[in-house]
Amino acid sequence: MKLSLAIAALALAIPTASYAQDSTAVSKGEYPNTFSSGSANVSPFTNQSKRFNDWSISAGVGVPLLQSADLTSIKNGNGKNLFGYSAYVSIDKAITHAFGINLQYDRGETRQGWFNTKDAAPDAGAVAGRTQYDAISLLGDINFSNLLRRVDNHSPYRWALHGYAGIGTIAYRAYQKTSKGQTLATEVKPFQLGSMFMQAGAGLKFKINRRIDLEGRLMYVVTGDDEFDGGGMAYSDINRRSEQVSDNFFNATLGLSVKLGKHESHLMWHDPLQEIYYKLDVLANKNQDIEVCKKGDADNDGVCDDWDRQLDTPAGARVDGAGVALDTDLDGVIDLYDKCVTVPGPVENNGCPTTTTGPVIETETKLEGIEFDLNSDRILPSNTPILNNAVNYINSSNGAYNVVGATDTRGTDAYNQKLSQRRANNVKSYLIKNGVQSGKLNAVGKGEKDLKYPECEPATKCPEWKNRANRRVYFEAK
Repeated sequence: MKLSLAIAALALAIPTASYAQDSTAVSKGEYPNTFSSGSANVSPFTNQSKRFNDWSISAGVGVPLLQSADLTSIKNGNGKNLFGYSAYVSIDKAITHAFGINLQYDRGETRQGWFNTKDAAPDAGAVAGRTQYDAISLLGDINFSNLLRRVDNHSPYRWALHGYAGIGTIAYRAYQKTSKGQTLATEVKPFQLGSMFMQAGAGLKFKINRRIDLEGRLMYVVTGDDEFDGGGMAYSDINRRSEQVSDNFFNATLGLSVKLGKHESHLMWHDPLQEIYYKLDVLANKNQDIEVCKKGDADNDGVCDDWDRQLDTPAGARVDGAGVALDTDLDGVIDLYDKCVTVPGPVENNGCPTTTTGPVIETETKLEGIEFDLNSDRILPSNTPILNNAVNYINSSNGAYNVVGATDTRGTDAYNQKLSQRRANNVKSYLIKNGVQSGKLNAVGKGEKDLKYPECEPATKCPEWKNRANRRVYFEAK
């Protein structure tokens, strides 16, 4: 009987133990051990990521005490204090940080009744029993500490409260001894219908190091059998001493768990909430060296050469988002050198008109460079200086202007027409809000029919800066 149970337990244990080492490579990132910090690295918390060991082997020894039976191991029951022995070994698999499954093999001997069966019966009425048992059970393991623990990620923890419950099969030989001698009262073979049993209890674990845990357990075993204590047949005189139909016992054990695997942390000692706090600390304290402007900024205009469309901007000149020096009145003189920023004039007169008498005669004027992100009608902060200059220019003139919106060639014609109209409407609203008379402005959307760079048809033919230049709003005199 013992041999068959041992072979069955070994057959189940070998395949699981062979897969106890994680098959994936250990992460190269640097992250702390839960033993020292209570946290692991900051990649996603999943069992598939294989950042944790999730297999272990446990073994221990203990003392079983029959508590509810016709012959007990406790003095205030049907007997006196008699101590047996027990041992267990288990293969443990952590499913999550708070739940696992254990395949456990138990072996032991209980001693019960009014004297030790190693001794002679003190009188003719004294009865004693001993029961040798072997059991295999499947236990659920709940880590209450990881469910209830207060998290502060600065305090590593080394204690954990676990709860266990499960069912299995138990085989035993129960012996009865009286003044007439010792006899085999009952024998139950394994894996029979009547051999099913249950056990449940709690354990307190202490983490010695990242590989070994020390655990004390107290389990309560319900055999479901009234003959386990050696009382003999169900209706014998001994088995009629008490009304219960199941002989149950406590099993107090002390054991060690060896955690298997390549990683620093075991899943049952990892709290995912601590990982969140640790990640926040890392992001707060880490100096992130981000390389920007790989090609530098040769003209020092604040726009990286990677996307600067004017690499020789004069020092001190204001530029748009593409690094082009601003020329508000589009007279060919950039604002830095223009003496009349909002009124066009020839280069030889520093950008001012050649006459100052009478009203300025206006010709068709375009304010370019008011660009938009892809599929967006939101006015970018980099565009507000140009629009503010346009407010001054339009207010100083007597003419009326079309606010023209355009798009690149992505999307359908109908969609681009609506998008360009929204862009023109937004710019018109901005100008009116900032002081331009509404009667001077008319919003017109031209969709993708008014490309600044017509060769960008389709958009994949051009670099992104040309497509961005096509996504614009500009002004023209009516």
